[in-house]
Amino acid sequence: MTAVPVPPSFALADLYEAVCDAMPGAEAVVAGAHGKVVSRLTFVELDRRANRFANALASLGVGAGDRVGVHLRNHPEHIEVVLGAFKLRAVPLNVNFRYTPEELAYLVTDSAMSAVVTEPDLAPVAREAAHLAGRADLVVVERGDDYEAMLAAAPDGRPAVGERTGDDLYVLYTGGTTGSPKGVMWRQHDIYMASFGGRGAPKRGLPAITEPVEVVRRALAGAPVLRRLPLCPLMHGAAGWTAWQSLLGGGAVILDTDVHLDPAAAWQLTRDAEADLVMVVGDAVARPLADALAAARAADPSALALPRLQLIASGGAVLSPSVKAQLRELLPDVTILDSFGSSETGSQGRLTPGPDGGPPRLVGDGSTTVLDGSFHVVPADGRTVGKLAQRGHVPLGYWGDAERTALTFPVVDGVRWAVSGDDAVIEPDGTVRVLGRGSASINTGGEKVFPEEVEGVLKAHPAVFDALVVGVPDERFGQRVSAVVAVREGVAPPAPDELAAHARAHLAGYKVPRCWVLSDHVARSASGKPDYRWARDAVLASTEPQRS
Repeated sequence: MTAVPVPPSFALADLYEAVCDAMPGAEAVVAGAHGKVVSRLTFVELDRRANRFANALASLGVGAGDRVGVHLRNHPEHIEVVLGAFKLRAVPLNVNFRYTPEELAYLVTDSAMSAVVTEPDLAPVAREAAHLAGRADLVVVERGDDYEAMLAAAPDGRPAVGERTGDDLYVLYTGGTTGSPKGVMWRQHDIYMASFGGRGAPKRGLPAITEPVEVVRRALAGAPVLRRLPLCPLMHGAAGWTAWQSLLGGGAVILDTDVHLDPAAAWQLTRDAEADLVMVVGDAVARPLADALAAARAADPSALALPRLQLIASGGAVLSPSVKAQLRELLPDVTILDSFGSSETGSQGRLTPGPDGGPPRLVGDGSTTVLDGSFHVVPADGRTVGKLAQRGHVPLGYWGDAERTALTFPVVDGVRWAVSGDDAVIEPDGTVRVLGRGSASINTGGEKVFPEEVEGVLKAHPAVFDALVVGVPDERFGQRVSAVVAVREGVAPPAPDELAAHARAHLAGYKVPRCWVLSDHVARSASGKPDYRWARDAVLASTEPQRS
């Protein structure tokens, strides 16, 4: 019997290399374009290319602890660069490929970045950012011919870097809802446990991982969900976590390399690459997917059969009830779920529908609770609002920001907490009701309204494609609840009174929007996060917002 390779630590490169040695010929990365599979890499092929990248970086003077920017779209090179950096004990940094030179220059300076790997069309942005940051020494590598030439000139053996440990850093930059991007610092052991599969799945008979060798044994056993397709940029935490769950679980990460989402092509890739799981970001991705599948099935009921697909999971934004219902009707054998978490907490669990269609409840483990301002657990009365908090495998803090670290990651009685920006209450049955970001809440006549709660109700209306809810100034009540609504294509726009009546059936009267702006779209980031500033400006700029 062949011995199982034993990773020397919970360092992510150690875990990957042990899984690779156990199953070198298995598929690791599948890339698609326009719905067709265009390339495949096995574990050993990915390993060798990542080794070459690591050795090439080392020859350029990049070493342990240095920061490497990953300014790339969803291509296999994105995975190679991240893995290669881990192998070198360098720290890969996710970089938003939509950044302007000024925004990227901030990140270069804040992180003291040593190198950045970028797209050919984005190289001018990276070079201008280096100039603005006064960093003539920043190594800039372009994906394509430059990158391939660099790899070809480097040896493919694993780099000699000394002992890796689970204490080596993983840093995830997050823009949040306000302020400059912040680098969330994790120990690699902690991020593996929090978001890369270490917690296991007790309901599926997978206990939490306690020793590095168990990672390899689980990969060899073949977890139920192996092949994952994230339909959002890898530069965002949820997509990157999905990719690493596949790789360290012995499965394949499937990449859609199209610059813009083509829903029909995405379904073709799901089928042809045999994805077990498709990851989306709320309705912004899921609704076009559902509509495309419905259109294909209307023309041919047998179109786009997906016998391998088991899960559609949303991360970063909650699916509306109407989209969930549509997907369940189209895919009755597929589980549709909302996962919940953040850059500061990792994966915290899943959201389940609240009673009678009310706000969703978070189903997590004992490491999640709700704390008041004195860091005490709030009473389970369904009324007392506190901040959602996580303990256990949580970040060390923010890169170079001790003040924010103390606020978000306080140590109380020897226990480090990650306190998110989400307001929540504990219900009498012990479940957690997540209300949404307190920073976006609306105060109208002394009553607090959480936009996410209202948005969820509005998006359940069959004519609504997407919605954002904001507060605008009001002389009498301080703020007036207002909504920007995008109507589904081919559907007659609903009247404000109809939308208000729909909302009033599920919400207290003070939560129902008084102003309505119908738009052809709702502005969100690439990760699906709402752009509330845009929505507020849209309401204020509307010469005649409709009233209800």
